Amino acid sequence: METWDAVTSRRNVREFAEEAIPDADLDRVLEAGRIAPSSQNNQPWDFVVVTDREMLRQLSTVWRGGGHIANAAAAIAVVIPDEEEPRVRERNRFDIGQAAMQMMIVAADREIGSGHSAVGDQDLARSVLGVPAGKLVAFVIDLGYPADRPLRPGTRLKRRPFDEVVHRNGW
Repeated sequence: METWDAVTSRRNVREFAEEAIPDADLDRVLEAGRIAPSSQNNQPWDFVVVTDREMLRQLSTVWRGGGHIANAAAAIAVVIPDEEEPRVRERNRFDIGQAAMQMMIVAADREIGSGHSAVGDQDLARSVLGVPAGKLVAFVIDLGYPADRPLRPGTRLKRRPFDEVVHRNGW
């Protein structure tokens, strides 16, 4: 798939087919996150990959809207330092956003659907994943082949028109 096709086909997937993701594809998605750009090349992230069905079920309970994680083929928990300094915390969150989107675009390139979930229960997330103290589970990316319909370029629904969103040389 071409890059633009991967961008235009990517959507949040909540229902997954019962099909494993080949390790080579999962590793390529993770590599995309690993090599993502970050402020001052800080690379604040760690990724915890989960493919175990029971762990996915447990992980799906760390946020009230995370039930879709239970049926995913895999999930990637994005972990960052639990920073107290607001500027560092904000920078880290921006950086992991870049890593996450890069992983999701590479997944779409391989026709793997993705979604994301917040983490409301840090203690449970840390317990399920074995995350050490001083780290924060920022969010979870779920991955799998879409059960409802395949990813298709240009099929994104209801986006605001270009001219309504883009303002040149000011508002």
